[in-house]
Amino acid sequence: MFTRRDSLKAIAAAATLGGVVGSTGALAQLRAAAQTPSPTPTQIGLKGYDPVAYFTLATATPGLAEYDYVYDGVRYFFANARHRDMFRANPDRYAPQFGGSCAMNMANGVKRESDPTIWVIINDRLYVFAGTGGAERFRQEATAAAVKATANWSRLKDAPAQ
Repeated sequence: MFTRRDSLKAIAAAATLGGVVGSTGALAQLRAAAQTPSPTPTQIGLKGYDPVAYFTLATATPGLAEYDYVYDGVRYFFANARHRDMFRANPDRYAPQFGGSCAMNMANGVKRESDPTIWVIINDRLYVFAGTGGAERFRQEATAAAVKATANWSRLKDAPAQ
């Protein structure tokens, strides 16, 4: 990856070379490259917890960076290569609903960060929550809450979490 530091070194080298050879065009191109922002770092899904482990181990399990996979702009970590490969083969089955935002808050029209240790699987879908109260309310009215959350997700997907 071409970092800002590499760009600055290249500019300094080009400036020296440019002074000797008169290559101002190359210098201008290198300056423009140095001012181009780096790509945004990929978001870490579920705060590093393994999304497949909720289904296979029935527990929130921290993943390892060595077993990672990027899906829909989100980097997920997995406890092992098998879980990573299962996710890669069927990400829609294992990825948390609503991008890992709190499902109950989403049903209420608010995008809020969740705690991946508070979760439930309903109808073979993983839902995570900001607190235990939201998880309980969601369980009691799962179908209605999921419908509301799905409708709100289309509007709030790109909004910042509160």
